[in-house]
Amino acid sequence: MSVALVTGSGGLIGSEAVRHFAGLGLDVVGIDNDMRRQFFGAEASTAWNVLRLTSELGGSYTHKDADIRDRDALAEIFRRYGREISVVIHTAAQPSHDWAVRDPFTDFDVNAGGTLNVLQNVREHCPEAAFIHCSTNKVYGDRPNSLPLIEQETRWEIDPGHPYANGIKEDMSIDATLHSVFGASKVAADVMVQEYGRYFDMRTACFRGGTLTGPAHSATELHGFLAYVMRCNMERRTYKIFGYKGKMVRDAIHSHDVVNAFEAFYRNPRSAAVYNLGGGRHSNCSHLEAFAVAEQISGQEMITEYREANRIGDHQWWIGSNASFQADYPDWKQIYDVPMILREIYEANVDKWIPQS
Repeated sequence: MSVALVTGSGGLIGSEAVRHFAGLGLDVVGIDNDMRRQFFGAEASTAWNVLRLTSELGGSYTHKDADIRDRDALAEIFRRYGREISVVIHTAAQPSHDWAVRDPFTDFDVNAGGTLNVLQNVREHCPEAAFIHCSTNKVYGDRPNSLPLIEQETRWEIDPGHPYANGIKEDMSIDATLHSVFGASKVAADVMVQEYGRYFDMRTACFRGGTLTGPAHSATELHGFLAYVMRCNMERRTYKIFGYKGKMVRDAIHSHDVVNAFEAFYRNPRSAAVYNLGGGRHSNCSHLEAFAVAEQISGQEMITEYREANRIGDHQWWIGSNASFQADYPDWKQIYDVPMILREIYEANVDKWIPQS
């Protein structure tokens, strides 16, 4: 028996990874205690996704309601499966800038401490397993905001002659920059994953994600850009725009394309690998551009409210380069772009996201 262990298995990337690796013939063990509900309220709960996984996958999926901060609970799970675990996909996290400021202890304990707990259990119980960590482009802090940007009609764009014109590379410094409390806890996790790869010769990868998205997102205001845009449009909610004239740019990568990258690493793992992973030049948009696509899909205008002040540490422009990953894994290809992503989100939720009376 070969086991894939997925933390945060009820979330967007976690649930996609569960289905993907079960489809490859692995037995999947998922760890998720629905902290997303605690972070963001009932509408962000992942319980619905866990129920769907258990009903659809049957015996291929075993769910563990455990907290990654609980060392004893984690150790019990890892001891149970031991060296049968061939891959660990670590997606569990506190994912919000805004929430982290409210409770820095919980943010750091989940993101940094929880990651260390998972790493140490891999080291002790299944050291040959591939370890895949969902990091974030927020490890670069607000340094991308120092890039030479040009204002266009619907977006900010980088000077076309800049070395990052095709996307920001992993050589961007993470030092002397404002990270946010959330970004700092993710830096700690990211560096620890690299350290276990180098120091203990483990097979680890940090995937520094751009905007990860897809129809399985439990969209809420504080986390889930494209899904929340579509949800606001469909439910007739007001979408709050924070600064930069709504022209801030994000690259967006569908969860399907993300887990295909995970599979590529699993089949040919390296030690202490670090990759930016996002929509790149293939899939990106500003907020204004996302609104326009959502309106075209639904036939309804967005309801928006503009606030001049941007969120602290928020990126004015982020398009990452996938070149490093594609150099190591040339068979990996992106499929989804922003219009495809938004349409799929719409179709998956058309009977659920309806205007509230």
